[in-house]
Amino acid sequence: MVYLNGAFLPLEDARVPVLDRGFIFGDGVYEVIPVYSRHPFRLAEHLQRLQHSLDGIRLANPHSDVEWRELIREMIARNEGEDQYLYLHITRGVAKRDHAFPKDTPPTVFMMSSPLLPAAQALREHGVAAITAPDNRWLRCDIKAISLLPNVLLRQLAVDAGAAETVMLRDGFLSEGAASNIFVVKDGVLLAPPKDHLMLPGITYDVVLELAAAHGIPSRVGPVAEDTLRSADEIWLTSSTREVQAITRLDGSAVGAGEPGPLFQKMDRFYQDYKATIMRQPSL
Repeated sequence: MVYLNGAFLPLEDARVPVLDRGFIFGDGVYEVIPVYSRHPFRLAEHLQRLQHSLDGIRLANPHSDVEWRELIREMIARNEGEDQYLYLHITRGVAKRDHAFPKDTPPTVFMMSSPLLPAAQALREHGVAAITAPDNRWLRCDIKAISLLPNVLLRQLAVDAGAAETVMLRDGFLSEGAASNIFVVKDGVLLAPPKDHLMLPGITYDVVLELAAAHGIPSRVGPVAEDTLRSADEIWLTSSTREVQAITRLDGSAVGAGEPGPLFQKMDRFYQDYKATIMRQPSL
C-alpha cells in the first residue's frame, strides 16, 4: 500500500496528473526513513531534515510532526516486513506550466514502503569499489530535492565501471558520494567533510560521528583534500539504506590494505549495536 494525497491505496492505483510540478520541473523534495523491526530509525531527525528541505524550496510543510508520525505508523502497519524503508515525496502540486510558484495550490504528498534488505555478508567482509568524478551539481546540495539527474548520471558512472559508488570531488576537496556520505580514516583519525550547502546532511553521517565520540575514536569535521582521500587508510560510505560500508578500492587502486580496516570493523559493530537499541524502544 502507498499513500497519496490523503488516501492509502495499492501502488498500481496511484496516479499523479502530468501537470504536477514534480513531473514538469522536479519541483519538490523527498526523504528516506529506514525502519527496523517496525521502528522508524531517527524519525525526529528525518522529519527535521524534511523541514529543512521544504524551507529551502519555500514550500509549506503539509503536515505537523504529529500528523507525519501517524501517517508513518499507518504506512508501516499496512506493509509487510519487519524491516522497511519509507520514501516520502512532496511536490508543489498541480498547476499550469509556469516557472513562478502557483498560488493556493495544494502540494502533492506521496509515501511508499519498500523492503529494507541487510547488506550481503560479502560486502562486510570485502568492501566495495568506488570511482571518483568531479562534483558538477548545483550549490544547494543540502536540500534533498527530487531533481536528481546529476546524481543519477554520476551514479551511473559507477555502475558502468562495475563499482558501487561515485565519490565526488569539488575544487580539490571531497564532497560526498552520488547517493551517500563519505568518511576518510587517516592515521587513526576519522575525517568528515563539513555539513554545508555542498553536501546533504546525512542522518547516518550524524550517527557515525556520535558513535565515534561515544567510543573514543578521534574525529575531525572539516575540508578533506583530494590527496588525503587518495592516501587514506580507510574510506567508508554511509547512507540510510546502506548503513556503513567500507570502500576498499578507489579508481582501481587498493584503499589501505585493500580490505575493510580495523576502524570500520569497530564502527560496524557499534552501529549494529545502536540499531538494536532502537529496535527495543516502544513503537510510535
